[in-house]
Amino acid sequence: MALLKYEEIAESLRVRIAAGEFTDEPLPSGRELAEQWSVSRATAIKAMDVLRNDGVVVAKQGTGFVVTNTPIARPAGARRAGSARISGGMPFERVGEPDWADPPLRVAAALRMDSGVAALRRTRIHRLPDGSPHSYAEAWFPPEVAEASPRLADTAPIAEGTTRYVRRQTGRYPAEGVDVTTVRLATEHESHHLALSEATAVAVILHTAYDQQGRPLVCEEGVTPSPHYEQVETYAM
Repeated sequence: MALLKYEEIAESLRVRIAAGEFTDEPLPSGRELAEQWSVSRATAIKAMDVLRNDGVVVAKQGTGFVVTNTPIARPAGARRAGSARISGGMPFERVGEPDWADPPLRVAAALRMDSGVAALRRTRIHRLPDGSPHSYAEAWFPPEVAEASPRLADTAPIAEGTTRYVRRQTGRYPAEGVDVTTVRLATEHESHHLALSEATAVAVILHTAYDQQGRPLVCEEGVTPSPHYEQVETYAM
């Protein structure tokens, strides 16, 4: 499907941001983009809104749009089509460095990987506005995705987001998500990262994204302490 003009502009800016442009300078203004692309200013502004909704850029008073210094990500689960990353997203920090390891059995099963085959693991902690931990997440990428997307092995955040980066590298993108929620006590490792002083119940969401051909792209296990977990659904009866 061909990109609409504003999507094309936004994608072009993503590529330039990923290449390191605009690190020390603001992005082009709406007027400049309109002139460069021969479009209306409204179309140019819509392109910037796409980047802002994805948490890639922020508006800075008196300067314009700049690449964000505080990357955001959404906790595992509920990543429905059309939902913006900034909606429900929160600041995060990387835990250690991405590494290759044998995934837990249920992650390996979700990724359709044989026992003993390593996957690339990226770990992060989501933070609440006061800086305290909200949730702990481990994202696992199968070898065919990780090897084709070398920046996944870097500690630095991927400004354009891992989904768009993987799509650029592989041509594969999420078409279906499956979320499985269970409840258990936090492990000692999780309690350490979540600053839990006693045995605490946690909600565990196993989120698996499948591409347009039904192949698993990533499996993420998100752990949220019970005081921070709430799921609300509204439906007809």
